[in-house]
Amino acid sequence: MTDNSLSRRNLVLLVLLTLAWGFNWPVMKAGVQELPPLYFRVLCIGGGLVVLWLYARVAGIPLAVPAGAWPQIVKLAIPNVIIWHVLLVIALKMLPAGRSAILGYTMPVWAVIFGVAIFREKVPRVLLVGVAAAFAGTVLLLSSEFIALSGRPLGTVLILVAAAAWGYGTHLFRRHLTAMPTLSLTFWMLVLTLGVMVVGTVLFERAAWRAPTPLEWASIVYNMVLAIAFCHVVWSMLARTLPPAASGLSVMMIPVLGVFSSMWLLGETPHWQDYIALALILVALSTVLLRRPPTASAPTD
Repeated sequence: MTDNSLSRRNLVLLVLLTLAWGFNWPVMKAGVQELPPLYFRVLCIGGGLVVLWLYARVAGIPLAVPAGAWPQIVKLAIPNVIIWHVLLVIALKMLPAGRSAILGYTMPVWAVIFGVAIFREKVPRVLLVGVAAAFAGTVLLLSSEFIALSGRPLGTVLILVAAAAWGYGTHLFRRHLTAMPTLSLTFWMLVLTLGVMVVGTVLFERAAWRAPTPLEWASIVYNMVLAIAFCHVVWSMLARTLPPAASGLSVMMIPVLGVFSSMWLLGETPHWQDYIALALILVALSTVLLRRPPTASAPTD
């Protein structure tokens, strides 16, 4: 049985996840400013897999794949990590870092839509309030960028498709391979993602490969250790523990942190909409952090 609220341990992990992924938007933007995006992500995910493998060895966590599990690993990897990583890193070349974060974290809205339309889930009313507040906050955060985004429709579409895929994938996380260790499942999904990105960068970016600069290496190392190795495992755990709408709302501070950290690091100016949006997203977060509504139906294997 899952709960719509967070344990104290998961709350601490959520705070660390929010900080690491929130600051990663401007960090990632610095990394892909000049480097080919898929090549950049290959270095990040490849290094992150090494970190995960070393941790699994030290912690004694088995990475063996259960018999017959590969089809389900592929099914989980495509919406949760492959589509997300490929489309996100390409879109980030076209859009500002802060606004990319906002578009990416429309995920809770998509999770509710897919939950009701495809999985026939009954979403608790309090979470619907949270989703409505998150959506209103997202629109406000984007309001000052609507004209700019209209001039870059491809980047906007790519990142919205990535967010929708992620929202759909959160439902699958609670229904498949629930007995497989979270770190092991995350590791192999990232291996599949790395394979896709290697093929992409070899086919389309080979001529632009070069050694990263020190600043780009700093972005790559940050992604290896925090954004890939740490955050993906923590997120996978939350996605298995909480209903999709709740897990999506639980990370809604990330786009806010992405916007404000981009302003701080990249010199962007805050608008009045940003502060009202922050308040709305805090309301959305409270529906997960402060309430314990009835649980949704239990997941199936």
